This record gives sequence, structure tokens and C-alpha cells, in this order.
Amino acid sequence: QVQLVESGGGLVQPGGSLRLSCVVSGSDFDRYAVNWYRQAPGGQRELTAYMLSDGTPDYTVSVKGRFTISRDNARNTAYLQMNNLKPEDTAVYYCNFVNLWGQGTQVTVSS
Repeated sequence: QVQLVESGGGLVQPGGSLRLSCVVSGSDFDRYAVNWYRQAPGGQRELTAYMLSDGTPDYTVSVKGRFTISRDNARNTAYLQMNNLKPEDTAVYYCNFVNLWGQGTQVTVSS
């Protein structure tokens, strides 16, 4: 049974950095895209970044140049490096793989 476990969220000041991790148990991690979504309070879940199985990344406009998605297929792990964080980045961040979701990790950007 495939499971996703996220970690790395927390409270950070504006301008700070965090790195989220998503460990995907099971096989075939290298065959599919992996996605990071986020959901701000009162908002809808939005696709923030994704990486295809061939390593091609893409980002929503608001995080381009600040966030970097990566994957380590040997460790079945995806990462989201978030730099220069802003208060509007505050959200629960979710990892998505195929049709599965992680439990979410809270990111709060506040002074």
C-alpha cells in the first residue's frame, strides 16, 4: 500500500526558508510526476509546483524564483525548498502522487 508522509513545515519569519519533504512508500516512484499543493485558510487547494518523472519542474507564478522542487528517486522522496517566504505563503502544504495525498504540513510565515 502506497503512503505519503510529509515533514518540514513550521513557523518562519518573512524572508526565511523551509524545506518540505515527502516520502512515498511503495514502488514506481520514479515513473510518475509528484506534485505539491497548498491550501491557505479559507482558500482552495492550489497546485504550487510539480516535477515530472523526467525531472522537468514547473511552478505557479507566485512562487517562481523562490521555490524549488526536486526529487530523489533512490530515496522515494520529493522536496520543496522554499526561500524568501512571504506571509501569503502561509498554508497547509500537501504532497500528491498519482491519486494519493499526504496528511499535509503547516507552513506559517509571520513576524
